[in-house]
Amino acid sequence: MIKMQVIGNLGKDCVVNTVNGRNVINFTVAHTEKYKDSQGNNQEKTTWVDCAYWTDRTAVAPYLQKGTQVFVEGAPEVRSFTRADGTAGASLSLRVREVQLLGRKGDNVGGGGSQYEAPSASRQESSAPASVDDVADDLPF
Repeated sequence: MIKMQVIGNLGKDCVVNTVNGRNVINFTVAHTEKYKDSQGNNQEKTTWVDCAYWTDRTAVAPYLQKGTQVFVEGAPEVRSFTRADGTAGASLSLRVREVQLLGRKGDNVGGGGSQYEAPSASRQESSAPASVDDVADDLPF
């Protein structure tokens, strides 16, 4: 089994479709790495991951909006294609098993890191949404 985990921001609002009677939530996650090149200059590299979340739990869809930071986990797939100019291309896609909302830009309440965690859309968890107070009650300090 190959598993891929990505933390990044949604590039645009998700789209919910029905294919052969099954619901799929499609969205794109941008993961940006910052590094220094051999000359010591700061560089950024962004990798875009097309995500397909096949689920009946579409209640998470309204929260999957442009700019939202998410954690996604699933099975990676590389898709090959031919561009209009005849050159070969490839894209990275992910068949999502789990989605967790990590926050939005401007959600900083205190120090660093994620300030709230929305309910997980994992298959193992119930579909009942958790409130921010429920999350705070689970903190070990």
